[in-house]
Amino acid sequence: MFSSIKIAMIVVTLLTAGGGFLHYKTVKADLETAKANNLILEQSVEGQKAVIEQQKADFSSILAANATLKKQNQVLQQEFAALDERFNKINAQGEVRDIGKLAEERPRSVERVINSASAKAIRCVEIAMGSPLTEKEENATKKSQINSECPSIANPNYIPY
Repeated sequence: MFSSIKIAMIVVTLLTAGGGFLHYKTVKADLETAKANNLILEQSVEGQKAVIEQQKADFSSILAANATLKKQNQVLQQEFAALDERFNKINAQGEVRDIGKLAEERPRSVERVINSASAKAIRCVEIAMGSPLTEKEENATKKSQINSECPSIANPNYIPY
């Protein structure tokens, strides 16, 4: 009986040691898996930080572009108002200028003025769409040299006097 208790104690000790060893191996494998997952998460976090920084930079550049567009829009609105004022001038009799009546009275001069202004307006559209400025447009500083339809974008060196 004493020897069966010894055997039982040895068996229980061996089973406990075996169970502990198996538990140790499982915990060690789980720890390795957790380390690998943690490394992947850290890399993911670094990637997300880089994306966030890029988004911040993109947002700043969008704000700057928006401010530039707002400023250009204000200039274009001022030019539109000046153009509107040019077409709706009051003549010497106190009446609003009638371009149709002027065209009937002096067709050649009105045609020349409209064709010239149309050519200048087409050039303004080309510049607005990205066409580079010519050397003549860049160097224009006098009122007689500028594109009077859109001097702010066609003649950057022109300062109205």
